[in-house]
Amino acid sequence: SEIVCNAHLINRGELPRLESSKDRLSDFYFMRQDDPDRAADIIVDLVKNHIPRRFQLDPFDEIQVLSPMHKGTVGAANLNLRLQQALNPEGEALQRGERLYRLGDKVMQIRNNYQLEWEVRSRYGIPIDKGSGVFNGDMGVIREINEYAELLTVEFDEGKLVEYSFKQLEELELAYAITIHKSQGSEYPAVVIPVWSGPQMLMTRNLIYTAVTRARACVCLVGVPYVFQQMVDNAMEQKRYSGLRDRIEEIMETL
Repeated sequence: SEIVCNAHLINRGELPRLESSKDRLSDFYFMRQDDPDRAADIIVDLVKNHIPRRFQLDPFDEIQVLSPMHKGTVGAANLNLRLQQALNPEGEALQRGERLYRLGDKVMQIRNNYQLEWEVRSRYGIPIDKGSGVFNGDMGVIREINEYAELLTVEFDEGKLVEYSFKQLEELELAYAITIHKSQGSEYPAVVIPVWSGPQMLMTRNLIYTAVTRARACVCLVGVPYVFQQMVDNAMEQKRYSGLRDRIEEIMETL
């Protein structure tokens, strides 16, 4: 797997070979594109057409776009709008401010909510399990929009159904594209990663390593090679202040 080999190179601060032979199958691709609008077009085409055809993957469930940033032409917010239009362009929809929620959309919970109740139903619609709590990063699919009751129903993993009042929809955003930060701890068959210039403290080796290692079968990077080189070279990490050392020392003094 070139994904594994290149992930090791990135982790060591070495640039992977970006040229892939057309005569052999690969699972790691870099597509050079200097124009951000054209790069966004390529990303949509990869998700909708090329990767599903090459790897027999479902563009909706098995391919995830991971962007370093939320804003910008190739940021998660704009790519979500373009991917929504490409993958789920029709059907019942609800407009809330600048956000458009459509039946069948892939969405993500963006904050912890311990009070939200969920239930699992049998195929006959009978509740067979209940609980509470939906958490930051949980991803699901919109299954029902009830404008009369002002409720939107999302199905999360394991068939958990959650009803959101329209006033709670600020806790949901489209998830066709998400930030790399939001993807930590997750894994996908294929990922598509826009590589575009951004703040130095954000465009780091650790971030691109995280993005690449989210994929099992295919990685496609789209953008500017020198930005990829800068990310691999940028080993800066944010210093964490946890107080853990002080707490351990306090405990040891009492023993």
